Amino acid sequence: MKVATTFFIICLIIFPITKTYGHGLGLETISLNVEDRKISVTTQIIPTEFSESAQKQIIMTVTDSLTTQNVDAILLVALYHEGGQIFRESFATKNGILRINVNPTQDLEIKISGTDPIQISGPILNSGGLYRFDVDIKSLDSNELQNQAFSTYITSITNHYYDEQGKDGTPVEFRVKSYYDGVSGFDYSPETNSIMLEMPFEWSERNISHTEVVHEEIHFPKEFADFMVPSYSGTVNGIDLFKSSVTIDDYSIEDERVVHFVLTQDTIRYLKQAQKSAGIENPLGMKFELKVGDKIVFPVIAMTKDESLQVDMSWEPDTIEPSKNTKFIYTFRDGKTGELLRNTSYDFVILQNGKELYKKSANAQIGGDYADYTFTESQKGQTTIQFNNLRGTGQGTEFTIMVVPEFGPLVILVLGSAFAAVMMFRRSVLFQ
Repeated sequence: MKVATTFFIICLIIFPITKTYGHGLGLETISLNVEDRKISVTTQIIPTEFSESAQKQIIMTVTDSLTTQNVDAILLVALYHEGGQIFRESFATKNGILRINVNPTQDLEIKISGTDPIQISGPILNSGGLYRFDVDIKSLDSNELQNQAFSTYITSITNHYYDEQGKDGTPVEFRVKSYYDGVSGFDYSPETNSIMLEMPFEWSERNISHTEVVHEEIHFPKEFADFMVPSYSGTVNGIDLFKSSVTIDDYSIEDERVVHFVLTQDTIRYLKQAQKSAGIENPLGMKFELKVGDKIVFPVIAMTKDESLQVDMSWEPDTIEPSKNTKFIYTFRDGKTGELLRNTSYDFVILQNGKELYKKSANAQIGGDYADYTFTESQKGQTTIQFNNLRGTGQGTEFTIMVVPEFGPLVILVLGSAFAAVMMFRRSVLFQ
């Protein structure tokens, strides 16, 4: 008991909590001081995720931030994509809203007609990726203005598919979902069991200041055993990423594993400085490398659907085997602040194939607790760990692990987070 308690206390002390937020673009609001008024301009591309067949729209809304009322304006709008200008045109809002219906065509010329909504056809929104709007507010409520210009950056989320082969020649399809810009290069190496991924990125401070986060997802089938490892590490342009920048999600899609690259603005600035220190003065884009690891990074994290409660869990030994006692150690935290929550009632449940193997109902008075369980030889395979009715709220979450035979491979970690169900872009919030 003393050993277990000591180990539990050490877990509370040594496992830092660093929040990493996944993020998708598609809409951005810019706040401006216009003479004696505070104005906000929201720009949106619909749909958020690029689709060749979907109806496309650009919507801009001008609002008085204090009264929350829409304001009519004349907007000079220039749209850029992949380094080129698509159009530059003045538009008038109606009731503070500018609606543009977009019809992508193979024509070389942009054609603009109509008033509400405006119709634009030609080579526009015919691919996903990053779009830049340079906007100059020429008038507000019929009052002429000068030098009221700003830029806003909107991403049309893209999906890229790549057919590769494993070490034994087995075909495998990778999918990259980009929440920043289109992917310009991809390579999976069976020899090194690693992935290289390239994406355009401008490393200027102006661009970084507009970039809240760069988020890339790599999807592949769970049956692709070569790449189903307990952990990964990553680099950008040869610079090692923080552990919190590379996370695993096995919950969102039943048959796929998703590995997230999530670079916050602070991380991007760190990478820029690190590249400069390494003699890379003018880096071109971002070149990601995803490398396999053989160790589980504890704690693993899950959150309730409403994000109010967070469960951190680890276990010993790292490899869960039949006939050997496994100690599950867990803490309960506030989902917003990461602070420990005392006096948390809970139900700890172990399930296999929907059948309950073990249940413990208790109250964690000091912020955490532990449970012991020994799996039998017949209880190998995928196993679900549930935390139910946390603090009497009816909220819960779960993890999935693998029980492996003695002398078998290292346990494969499956991060099952109920939080996955509510993230707008499936993009997990994972804590290190």
